[in-house]
Parts: sequence; C-alpha cells; structure tokens
Amino acid sequence: MQTLFAYEQCVEANNTLAQDLIKERFSPDLNSMEVQDKPLLKEKKSEALSLYKKLLVNKKVNESEDARVNSVVEEAIKLCHSSNKKDFSFLKKNLVAEVEKINQRYYEVLGLLIAFADVGKSDKKIDHSNFLKNGFITALRKDEAVQGLLLKTNATWDNNRLLVKDWFRDVIKTDKVYLEYVKGDVPGENEQKDIIKHIVRKLILGETVINDFFAERDIRWTEDHNIVKSLADKTLKSLNPEQGTIQLQKLSMDWEDDLVFMDILFEKTTQIEQSNKDLIARNTKNWEVDRLPLTDRIILEMAITELINFPAIPVKVTINEYIELTKNYSTPKSAKFVNGILDVIAKELVASGVVKKSGRGLIDNK
Repeated sequence: MQTLFAYEQCVEANNTLAQDLIKERFSPDLNSMEVQDKPLLKEKKSEALSLYKKLLVNKKVNESEDARVNSVVEEAIKLCHSSNKKDFSFLKKNLVAEVEKINQRYYEVLGLLIAFADVGKSDKKIDHSNFLKNGFITALRKDEAVQGLLLKTNATWDNNRLLVKDWFRDVIKTDKVYLEYVKGDVPGENEQKDIIKHIVRKLILGETVINDFFAERDIRWTEDHNIVKSLADKTLKSLNPEQGTIQLQKLSMDWEDDLVFMDILFEKTTQIEQSNKDLIARNTKNWEVDRLPLTDRIILEMAITELINFPAIPVKVTINEYIELTKNYSTPKSAKFVNGILDVIAKELVASGVVKKSGRGLIDNK
C-alpha cells in the first residue's frame, strides 16, 4: 500500500512536470530580439494543456490544427509516460527489497544479543555470567545457520562495536530487571527466557536509543517493528534447553508464492481498469474517484484488484484485510466508509461474474 501511495505521488509529480514543459514551450522567449505575441502564446498554451489532459486519458482525441501544439503535447506525453515507467520499475523492485529488509532487522536483533554478551565478557565491574551462559545466547552462538546468516547479512555488529558498548553501558547495565538477573542465583529455564524477552521487547525494541537507531535507518520501522518483535519471540519459544538448539523463523512460509502475490497486486492495481474506477465512483456518494483521499482510493483499488485476480482468497478475507489497513493508515471514519463501499462493490462484482472464486476461496464467497 505504501509503495502504491508512493507511485501515485510520482504519477502526480510527473504529470505536473509534463504540464510545466508545455507551459515553458509556450512562454515568451525573453532572450529573443523579436516581438513576442503573448496573447497568441497564451492561447496556444491553453490549447496544448487541454489537449494534453484529454490525450492522457483518451488516445482517440482529435489533434490540434497547429502542428507545434501537437508536437509539444506529444513531447509532454512521452515525458510523462517514460517517467512513470521508470518510477514503476524502481518502486516494484524496491518493494521486494523493503520486505526482505525485515529479515535483515530480525537478524540484527539476534546479532545484537550476542554482541551484548561479548561486551559483558570484558566488564570488570559486574559479573555477567548469568547472561553470558544464558541458554538462548549459547544456542545462538553454536547454531551454524545463525552464524552464517549473521555474517552473510552483516548483522554481527562488528562495524559498530563502540555503539554497542555505549548501548550496553547506558541501556542494559542501567536496567533494574537485567541487574537483578545477573546478580541473582543461577537462573532457571523460565528466568533465562524471561530476561531475553525483556531485553528484546523493552531494551532493544522498546522506547530506547537502540530502537531510535533502527527507526532512523528505516522509514518503515513503525510497521516492521512489530513483525521483527514477533519473529524474535517465536525464535525464543523455539529454544530447546536440553539440546541447546533454536529454530530460525521465516518471514514467509512460501516466499516465492508471496513474491508472485506482491508482483500481481502491485502491477494490476496500477493498471486498474476505468470500469472499476467508475464502480468506485458510483458507490461513493457524490465523491469523484480523483477527489477521494488518496489512501482510501488506493485501499479500494487494491481490494478490487485482489477480489478479481486472486480466486483462492475468500471475499470476506479480502474485505476484512483492507478494513484493517484503513484503520491503521486512514482517518477514523474511513474504516466504516471503506467497509460499506467494499461490501456493495464485492456483491456487484460477484453477481456480474467478474469475481469468480475457486478452491478455498469458495469457503466464503458472500
């Protein structure tokens, strides 16, 4: 959704640049020694802008009788389309990279736990043995898959040792729960898990300078934060104390399938047919599609795209997912607004045969 939002902003900016090109082409040449016919230039500029706007949505519009107007409009159209194409390619590629970045942050959290233990070894003032011998830390160290991924993704924090030391001194060693843990008796299995959960949730991903560090590097951290926390929690739950092993978590159960889903949803939403835009317009009570809040419009177009192109996803599942998106990203009243519109649109699309569910999608096709 965020990527589609960015794309729509790019389209709007490219449209503005194309119109600016037309305005510039029909502006008086201040360096010319010849007399400029300003009224005529103004007239041609107006004609060119009008033709450009019509051609942008309808290729069958009649051309101007003025060859120069046609030439400038053609140049503007090409500029707009080529810019949109570049932005589409970049954002589509970046979409996958941004999702994969969540795994990187997950590995960095695991790597940071090991890095903290390394710093604790050299501390002469406090005995951190309870933390250094923690079953989860030990499992992380000896797991070859973990060590390999940390090295491969550069999540070992080797390049930020001074920063890690500062965090250990200012965040970890000043935390009462942590100090009670390291100064107490040899901790049991539950205590070992509890301290790791506390460090991850409250000290690394809580309201601390460590979490601020992640947020400053990742503009999507607000969304990614909870996913990373969930992955870390599941990894901790997978700890087998007797065998000293853990199970690394997957962001996706079927990454290849999810890649196809993202690719189709992004591409098809950017190419949504005018008939479906008209469908939105008919059901938004005095709202033209282009006047809807951009977030709401994108959510509605994504939902329609998913309804049409993914027959295995039940109708209600799609509607509920996009209502949740609306609650998180749009105005307080938008969720009810989107819910009502999607319900009507879904029924119309199913009744007309445009939406055809198969497989598990048939479980709920109402």
